[in-house]
Amino acid sequence: MKAIVTPSAPKPIGPYSQAVLVDKTLYISGQIPINPESGNIIDESYALATKQVMDNIVAILQEAEMQIENVVKCSIFLKDMNEFPTVNAVYANYFQTNSIFPARETIEVSKLPKDALVEISAIAVAK
Repeated sequence: MKAIVTPSAPKPIGPYSQAVLVDKTLYISGQIPINPESGNIIDESYALATKQVMDNIVAILQEAEMQIENVVKCSIFLKDMNEFPTVNAVYANYFQTNSIFPARETIEVSKLPKDALVEISAIAVAK
């Protein structure tokens, strides 16, 4: 078991790792739209927030020597399910080259850490 840490994704805001690698499986903790350079939360829109979350996930994958194509499962948490089409469109852009989309669920929640609009966790497997 190995913790994956990169300055290209936000530092954890609690007692957890950005990701944990077990054998060939990478478990990425829920990412919220924090810009890793400024430490600021992106909350102007669901589109920008989702893009930041996905960029954070890509940075963690790269640190683990994986790519977006390695993602097999995502969990998406939204404060407003009415924004699902927007989040879904941004999310889909990241998986355009995948021959198989990851398994996924999307859940509406009443509140997220730091009042984030969206949070996404992921599981990836090395080929």
